[in-house]
Amino acid sequence: MNVAIVGAGVAGLSCACELVDRGVSVTVYEQSDSLGGSACSWYAGGMLAPWCERENTEQIVVELGQQALPWWQAHVDCARQRGSLVLAMRRDKPELIRYARLTQTHEWLNGDQITRLEPDLINRFEQGLFFPEEGHLDPCQALIQLADYLTRRNTPIQFGQAVAPQDCDADRVIDCRGYAAQDHLTQLRGVKGEMLLLKTTEIQLSRPVRLLHPRYPVYIVPRSGNIFMLGATQIENDERNTIRVLSMLELLSTAYALHPGFGEAEIVEIGTGVRPAFYDNLPGLMRSGKVLYVNGLFRHGFLLGPAMAIQTANAVVNERMFMALDQCEPSCA
Repeated sequence: MNVAIVGAGVAGLSCACELVDRGVSVTVYEQSDSLGGSACSWYAGGMLAPWCERENTEQIVVELGQQALPWWQAHVDCARQRGSLVLAMRRDKPELIRYARLTQTHEWLNGDQITRLEPDLINRFEQGLFFPEEGHLDPCQALIQLADYLTRRNTPIQFGQAVAPQDCDADRVIDCRGYAAQDHLTQLRGVKGEMLLLKTTEIQLSRPVRLLHPRYPVYIVPRSGNIFMLGATQIENDERNTIRVLSMLELLSTAYALHPGFGEAEIVEIGTGVRPAFYDNLPGLMRSGKVLYVNGLFRHGFLLGPAMAIQTANAVVNERMFMALDQCEPSCA
């Protein structure tokens, strides 16, 4: 059996790796000229935090997301399990209590315990929540390493190829084009995300930190080279290349509230991406003829990508499972 995958974002590359691991012949087609050129996953946070996500999503995300960390650790070397830290300013303590009520597997920390985890946050927070089983990765490095993983297994990624999935000459075709698949999946909507990359030596963090706020909760994820990813905006539109002044102000002011050292940070990159979502913000796997559509990862690309890849590979290698998949509605086929 040979399989064509259209799209080299996190969904496409995860599906390719899972299939190659099972001995399936795969070719990946990507319309951009280089990796990450049109993928919203290039600008993701990279948090592998299923229990934190339960605060505002369904239990199925928690269950599927638990497959993420071991899968990534088997395929890349940039996945870390150092937990997630959730904090709130004193005036926002009700937000922390609400968060604890909605989530699981966390530990309450006092100020001294927070300092032991993150020494640079000394005397800044009285209480917090620690989710020790969670992890994170650098999305750009992860995508690069997945591409290298495929190259070492003689699996080609053909860049600059804007192919139509239904025209691919393969036994099975997997459409992983994200929001671009709206030409077939008309129920998709775009959800814009905005992020900043900050560089500073004024503060060191070992794990993702979420700072809660009633209006704009923000996360900060450490990366190598004194770089921090700052994000969390979620805007119901598909404007890919612009960032709002309000978003910029909220992100930066929240980073400064976490630690004044971010006031001296250099903004090294501003990124925006349009994430594909269905009405319920849950991922979907469906088919039309020989084409499988893997879509709707919303803002959970790296968290749910492995689980969706496993489900996709199961369907590809098992004819009965493939035929049992929901078929696209007539308006989407």
